[in-house]
Amino acid sequence: MRTKRTSLVNLIYFSRLSLAADAPTRARQVSEIAKHAQKKNEFAVITSFLILEGNFAVQIIEGERLSVNETFQRIAADARHRDVKIVEWREIIKRAFVTSFTTGIRGGTTEAHFSKAGLLPMLQRGTPKASTIHNLATTLQHDTMSKQGIDHLFG
Repeated sequence: MRTKRTSLVNLIYFSRLSLAADAPTRARQVSEIAKHAQKKNEFAVITSFLILEGNFAVQIIEGERLSVNETFQRIAADARHRDVKIVEWREIIKRAFVTSFTTGIRGGTTEAHFSKAGLLPMLQRGTPKASTIHNLATTLQHDTMSKQGIDHLFG
């Protein structure tokens, strides 16, 4: 029996991200990216999770096929991203992420999750696994929602 095609897709990409080295400027840049992306994603009905690991950006983008493609093309054309590569593009039944734009950055309370995932060496080799990225992002999302006391709403 043939499965029904869906127009809901998931795209995972990674790139080298050009951001400032000093922490305050970098934090401001990330905040500006998040603010801009959230507005664009809400308009396009996109959900996403951006992982920042060293100078690498890894993002999972979910939504309707055309919206995801347009969002990815805009990202790939952004001068802050270099060596943009798609890790996975696939149809999905339902979204894994609940907000238009969430960021997970290595450090502090997230350090253990990043260490366990072992994503950085994969990124440095240029061979990140979609499953590793997805597992890290969903773990970080669950951790954040749990701290907010809303994890039960999205189980």
